[in-house]
Amino acid sequence: MEEEFFLFDPRTGRTAPRAARIMAEVRRPDRVQREFAACQIETASSPHTDLGALRRELVRLRSELSGAARREGCRLTACGSAPFEHSASDAPVADEPRYRRIARVYGAIARGEKCCGCHVHVEVPDREEAVQVCNHLRPWFPTLLALTANSPFTAGRDSGYASWRAVAWGRWPTVGPPPLLGSAAEYRATVDALIRSGVILDEAMVYWLARPSHHLPTVEVRVADVCATAEEAVAYAAIVRALVATVLRDIRSGTPPPRPPEALLEAAYWRAARDGLEGEGLDPVTGTPVPAWRLVDGLMARIGPALAAAGDLPMVTERLFLLRCLGSGAARQRAVYDQRRNLHDMVAWMGRQTAPGAVTAVPLLAS
Repeated sequence: MEEEFFLFDPRTGRTAPRAARIMAEVRRPDRVQREFAACQIETASSPHTDLGALRRELVRLRSELSGAARREGCRLTACGSAPFEHSASDAPVADEPRYRRIARVYGAIARGEKCCGCHVHVEVPDREEAVQVCNHLRPWFPTLLALTANSPFTAGRDSGYASWRAVAWGRWPTVGPPPLLGSAAEYRATVDALIRSGVILDEAMVYWLARPSHHLPTVEVRVADVCATAEEAVAYAAIVRALVATVLRDIRSGTPPPRPPEALLEAAYWRAARDGLEGEGLDPVTGTPVPAWRLVDGLMARIGPALAAAGDLPMVTERLFLLRCLGSGAARQRAVYDQRRNLHDMVAWMGRQTAPGAVTAVPLLAS
């Protein structure tokens, strides 16, 4: 599991380009990495089969980085967009050759808002099945985004979207649902054509919402905003793992992938970015508007047997109950801002939520 975080200056609430200093202090190149902007840092967990072990590692990584950030005069924060920034001067690119090249080639896109997401890798037997898993996952991307929406603010104001990250990130080439591909060979040919065309620089720039990993034996699901708390991240990992296990069974039984109309799939993804869990969703197969939570209920009905088989159903059920009661990450950010009418206070609250052991109960909103 990969989690991307912002570094904020606690005095101003603006991004702090101090990732290199924190990297030097933490000295965990296997688990802590630079990100595109100098104000971002990323963690990568070990592979896990037990979600309790995953939670312990995520908590440990968040704790180590939070402590290092404090010592460098900044605050580690789990949110998908930087609430105050929207320009290159606000978030300079990290001093890495590949990142500098990306900045030169992609111009204003690279200079725009920086985003923090959460990527879940699920091991699959081979590249052929990885491609087929991506085909079968496509209708579920909007629901996964709604579950994790955690970025309503940008440029000092409410964007009107629960996941502004999804909108801003969508400016990059290849971002979106992967195309339906028939084989690993077709996947390889498609990626090679994109590289030859100059649209992307390398395979790591295949930014589809799910892709066969270019360096691990996994399917990488890249839909989510970074989750506000470690507990939410673990529940999301359980959901993704169960969904991959479910579609693998379909693939092995010969069930063809669902084929929602492309226009409806894109519309459902946009609707999930705008409304998150608190509004309407769109069924990408039928085109019917429905409450977002009804789509979540449909996902749970679909993956419930896989969650139960893995022993994860009680934990996921409890976490979804809390999300219904407390609201999504985006809703909680808005609730804090509505109470205090101060975006700086809201950014400080997000930093406290990120820290290990954070409690997301409603009384904290007034503390």
